[in-house]
Amino acid sequence: MWNHLLNLFFPKSCAGCHSLLLQDENVICTQCRHDIPLTHHLTMTENEVFQRFYGRIPLEFAAALFYFHKKGIVQEMMHQLKYKGNQEVGTLVGEWFAAELQQVPLLQTVDYIIPVPLHKKRFRERGYNQVTTFGQALSDHLNIPYSETLLQRKLYTKTQTKKSLLGRADLSQTLFDIEFSEEFTGKHFLLIDDVMTTGATLEACSKALLKIPETKISIACMAMAHS
Repeated sequence: MWNHLLNLFFPKSCAGCHSLLLQDENVICTQCRHDIPLTHHLTMTENEVFQRFYGRIPLEFAAALFYFHKKGIVQEMMHQLKYKGNQEVGTLVGEWFAAELQQVPLLQTVDYIIPVPLHKKRFRERGYNQVTTFGQALSDHLNIPYSETLLQRKLYTKTQTKKSLLGRADLSQTLFDIEFSEEFTGKHFLLIDDVMTTGATLEACSKALLKIPETKISIACMAMAHS
């Protein structure tokens, strides 16, 4: 009853197109769900996300659920999640992604889900890590522990959006570190992020995790930049 009253006085809008959601719609409207650009590559072992890391880091598996286009549905969803506090977007994408990942045999051995971390100062500014609800939804539906403390961001930086590929890569090498105990030796980590562009940040995170002996790494992003 309270939900109905809240929706009456504070109607929810679609995170993709801002149209009012109908009673049976959640986070995004039926039209946006139909139009959202899916990658359809999760069942492909060497898909386009995996290929971006050839020669850079060893991976077990890598995938993104959506394509990210400028001024598209996914860009608006990520903007709502990252800057407008609409963390329901992360939950929705996590539940959607988990249903697909359950069909991937390579991920049956994952021991921990690890988010790309925010620096403490950035966390205080924003109040949350935009991938937390995404990771928690994956954890709940895949029954894999979610750990926010293993991987740490050492430096506070401004946005990397306008940096060159080389500039991002050079900077990212110094951004991350880990604090681990023997219990993490030989584990398979699923590293998660919101949008993959060059892959430099994920590469740097992976190299930090690879300091742990016998580590295996897989990557799952909500979306990947697509021309």
